[in-house]
Amino acid sequence: EVQLVESGGGLVETGGSLRLSCAASGFSFDGYYIGWFRQVPGKEREGVSCISSRDGTTYYADSVKGRFTISTDNSKRTVYLQMNTLKPEDTAVYYCAHTNRRAGSRANEYDYWGQGTQVTVSS
Repeated sequence: EVQLVESGGGLVETGGSLRLSCAASGFSFDGYYIGWFRQVPGKEREGVSCISSRDGTTYYADSVKGRFTISTDNSKRTVYLQMNTLKPEDTAVYYCAHTNRRAGSRANEYDYWGQGTQVTVSS
């Protein structure tokens, strides 16, 4: 079974940095799509950043371009989201998600989800 475990969230001040990790198991790392999403109460899940292992294509939401970077470490079977220059509006629960099918930034394109990790940015 596919397993995804997020970690690295926490409380930071405006302008600070965090690196989120998504440890993955139960599927081949040769062909996959991983997306980072975030959600706040009362709002839909928002696609933050996605990556394809097939061709390396990446996606970033306009609100995080230039501040967030998605990367992978295949030997560790881990996907990272480096978050710099954090803002209060980045506060949310962050989830990683996986699918073996071609996918983009829509939550309903993904099949498996982690438990989420809380990111809180103080004003």
